[in-house]
Amino acid sequence: MRIAIVTETWWPSTDGVVTRVTATVRELKAMGHDLLIVAPRGGSPEFEGIPVRDVPNVSVGFIYGGKPWGIPMPRVKSYLQEFQPDVVHVVNPFVLGVAGVLSAVRLKIPLVASYHTNIAGYADFYHLGFTKPAIWGILRALHNRAIINLATSEAVKRELESQGIKRVRVWRRGVDLALFDPSRKSIEMRNRLTEGHPDRVVALYVGRIALEKGLHRLLGLFAENPDIHLAMVGEGPAEGILREQFRDTPTTFVGKLLGEELARAYASADIFVFPSTTETLGLVMLEAMASGLPIVAAESFPTHELVDNSGAGALFSSDRPEELGTVVRKFLASKSLVQLKQVARNEAERWGWNVPTKELVEWYHQAIIANPGLA
Repeated sequence: MRIAIVTETWWPSTDGVVTRVTATVRELKAMGHDLLIVAPRGGSPEFEGIPVRDVPNVSVGFIYGGKPWGIPMPRVKSYLQEFQPDVVHVVNPFVLGVAGVLSAVRLKIPLVASYHTNIAGYADFYHLGFTKPAIWGILRALHNRAIINLATSEAVKRELESQGIKRVRVWRRGVDLALFDPSRKSIEMRNRLTEGHPDRVVALYVGRIALEKGLHRLLGLFAENPDIHLAMVGEGPAEGILREQFRDTPTTFVGKLLGEELARAYASADIFVFPSTTETLGLVMLEAMASGLPIVAAESFPTHELVDNSGAGALFSSDRPEELGTVVRKFLASKSLVQLKQVARNEAERWGWNVPTKELVEWYHQAIIANPGLA
């Protein structure tokens, strides 16, 4: 099958969407499919033998921390005409995705779209809450041109349907179980995470250092856990603000880590903390669990879906972040850390990338045989 993927975010950006798209194209290539990636400018013209065609991008500093957005240019249609795909998959259609959606429709190529980022939810954090109805209007118009829409969880599927988006299916979660593994634990990395205090309990956060992630809630960790050390892995526009907020706490701002170095960071910590309520999946939680980390996360529909009945985590109310320390203390006291780590790894072993990618290929086949008039 010839598959064109038009994505709003791609390397050198690093986030859960890039991680998922990267893992997916690797699996699709291994299955023997021919691929084209269309993405914002900034990365290499080739990814592991897969051609990457780009469009110019633009950043607006006060929107999503200056994230680069690809400009929806006519050349996207030319890229698709040249490649002649059997199906077009537009990832997170919003800006560049406009060109991906309209080009696929005009060329009568079966279209699949997937929703990964709560753009409307993020608007509140950038004082743009008044734009939410318009954002949902744009998303509805784009997604309803697709033959199949994919959500990352049942909770997100329900939200999309409540907003009038049709033909929604759940594309199950996945994680790289070979890369993220407890065996990558490293005393050198643990020293780096704690700035030379490896005897402390290491609470790890991985993700963008941005306002919409609710990182201020992690201040609730320390009052009831005097032996805990927080390590934040990532970079983003709110780092200066957060450094000031956490100045008098045992917190290390580690910076961005990738690949095996990131895997060692996960495996060298003791617990993963996740304060965001705006995620559609929270892929970093899966990476943490695969690395043997139990998780404590802010309550949201996706975190309930991942944590409830797993035994691998606990939740706290985002409206009462002062309770985070109590939840962490009680959770760590519920079983030995060795037991909690094993439970987390066991849960993650259900979520390799091969099965969700085979599932995706089935969605592609269904889109190809469906009546294009449905879009």
